Amino acid sequence: MIPTRIRAVGLGVLLVMLLAGCTASVPDGPGDWPAPPADRPVVDVAFDMAPDLASATGTETVRFTPDRQVCELVFRNWPNKPTAARDGSALEITGARVGDTALAPQIAPDPTLVTLPLPACVPAGTAITADLTFRLTLGKDSGERVGYSPATGTAWFGTAFPLLAWVRGEGWVRDAAVDLYGEAATSEDAALTLSVTAADGQEVVATGTATGTASPAPGHVTHRFTAEAVRDAAVSVGAYAVTTREVRGVRVHVATPRSGSRATGDEWIDELDLALERHGTLLGAYPYTDLTATIVPTQTDGVEFPMALQFADDRRAEIPGLVAHELAHQWFYSLVGNDQARDPWLDEAFATWAQALATGQEDRYRLDRIPRGLRGRTGEPMEYWARTGDFTRYVRGVYDQGAAALLEARRHAGADRFDAAVRAYLQDNAHRVAGPADAATAFRDVPEALEALRDAGALPAG
Repeated sequence: MIPTRIRAVGLGVLLVMLLAGCTASVPDGPGDWPAPPADRPVVDVAFDMAPDLASATGTETVRFTPDRQVCELVFRNWPNKPTAARDGSALEITGARVGDTALAPQIAPDPTLVTLPLPACVPAGTAITADLTFRLTLGKDSGERVGYSPATGTAWFGTAFPLLAWVRGEGWVRDAAVDLYGEAATSEDAALTLSVTAADGQEVVATGTATGTASPAPGHVTHRFTAEAVRDAAVSVGAYAVTTREVRGVRVHVATPRSGSRATGDEWIDELDLALERHGTLLGAYPYTDLTATIVPTQTDGVEFPMALQFADDRRAEIPGLVAHELAHQWFYSLVGNDQARDPWLDEAFATWAQALATGQEDRYRLDRIPRGLRGRTGEPMEYWARTGDFTRYVRGVYDQGAAALLEARRHAGADRFDAAVRAYLQDNAHRVAGPADAATAFRDVPEALEALRDAGALPAG
């Protein structure tokens, strides 16, 4: 996610030539990244949209093999987090089964946290298949990642199905859903099959590669998508104009409201093309085959999902920074995951660092500009930043300070050494949920980076 205050960048930046010095080899395409784990979860999700786009019913099948004994299943219903719930969004599990056994959902005081006790504990290495039904309510004119707009006849929703909260090597993840804008979800990569049934004539774009349509009933169309390895998903439905173009080997789809937007689909694709080139040079090839972007009329910034982005309907001059930041999350959060509630800096600081380099904004991120009271706080969890309810403090302490530390380390270590370490971090942790120790391992031969991250509080001292 990128806050409004750090997005703006002049049109002249379009002429900036990127990143001399990145000489280490990088992946040339999605197939050059490490393969996802063969035993990753398999998730099948289906949404059936209401005619007014204000709600949907759904089904979900999850098949996974835990690496330790489990006596319950844990899912996260992220549309229930405070900032989304205030806008009227909600997600409810209406039924759950494992085999022939019905499970009774237990809702914690945290409304995003749902526990399904199993009739008997299941040993490590034993496959579990759970079947769920759910109901999704979309907030009217929401500024969050889940919402719908009656005026434009559009709906958008991400992380809007019960999300399996399992991380191999750690177990169930139960981070608190704090009252602060920003991402807090944590999940493993999964093989995804996604279907969305909507009224005939409504466009549907979503995470994954489109695999065809079917007509389950007169006046309705089911749109199907698949993805080899994604840890989350997003969908957009309604009166959209969809512009599709292949750029740099990636099929890019941009959905703009038919009612109009400040920039055209082709203009958004031009910016995505430029950002794909620059991030590809720095980080390695875009890790997927497709990329979808939806322009959301009621949002003020951007939100990232694997293979999918949501963008505010921005003025033309603000688009480059917005695109560069959100696209960078396809490497930092999508390809390499992190616990976004516990370690938000691992995706936001790296994404802001990549944005700064791609847009020539390095001078915007300097350690001497960080307020004294925020210095050394980059590694704090979302819960810490939510205590004050001040999103700006979170931005300054995590996004800005983290990016400034990375840029400072890059200047002292040299671009070649530093960038090679970042690429090693991506290669070594692709399709995993990484932690600060993994970043420290990647920078073990770049002491300038370790020192800068320790001073910023992203890594423990010593």
